[in-house]
Amino acid sequence: MRARNVLYFTQDEEDLANLLIRIGLKRNVARVLVYLAHNPEATSREIERGTDLRQPEVSLAMASMIDLGWVSNREIKAENKGRPVKIYRLSRPISEITDALEREKREQANSQLSLIQQIRRYIQ
Repeated sequence: MRARNVLYFTQDEEDLANLLIRIGLKRNVARVLVYLAHNPEATSREIERGTDLRQPEVSLAMASMIDLGWVSNREIKAENKGRPVKIYRLSRPISEITDALEREKREQANSQLSLIQQIRRYIQ
């Protein structure tokens, strides 16, 4: 039997993931983002174990994060026969991702405030 290390979220990492969820990120994306922010590179399986997410949840999060330009991947040959293993990493620093989230939320808030001003014009 092989020994393996399983990483678990610290309380701070759980808190960070919960804050990301509260601002609108999906749970799986938030957990994977926090995991990759603290682990420079990881396989899908390592991410599943470390985030307590199922394989489909990790795959959906990865697809979303790749589309956003937050994550990149590379393939390495599997130890045994079979498909190559994908290694994932953040493609930009977490601080830049946070800046992008802030810009998006500010734009959304400004858009909502503009709509409220339009409503006020109709009711006055």
